[in-house]
Amino acid sequence: MINLFFEEIEPFELNPDIYIDWLSVVCVEEQKELYEVNLIFCSDDYLLNMNIEFLQHDYYTDIISFDYCEGKLIAGDLFISIDRVTENAVSNKVGFLIELNRVVVHGVLHLCGYKDKSEGEAQVMRGKEDYYLSKIVSRETI
Repeated sequence: MINLFFEEIEPFELNPDIYIDWLSVVCVEEQKELYEVNLIFCSDDYLLNMNIEFLQHDYYTDIISFDYCEGKLIAGDLFISIDRVTENAVSNKVGFLIELNRVVVHGVLHLCGYKDKSEGEAQVMRGKEDYYLSKIVSRETI
């Protein structure tokens, strides 16, 4: 199950069924099962406050993942800054939806157990992101 929430931003249209289908494939390929993931889209300030409160990090970020996984069941809250996604899409010269999907799958990969603190871990994560992005057709490419 995928749930969509909006905090301190205007809601925008996304089809949760597309994310359920896509992220289920991601989980199956990672030998996991999609159980319940909440995608909470929010402002920079909202996520900054969470970053300070829960992680003691005083900087902007595009995503914070809270892992509630049990065994092979993937569950968690993914807080995603739409301000960061928008800015990163421009700087990476990709469409908003492509960057949003990259951040979403990045969060799910964290829930699957991937880390990105070291250069090697980040390289593996980026390869996984690219691989799974190839499995979703965004509205921007139609």
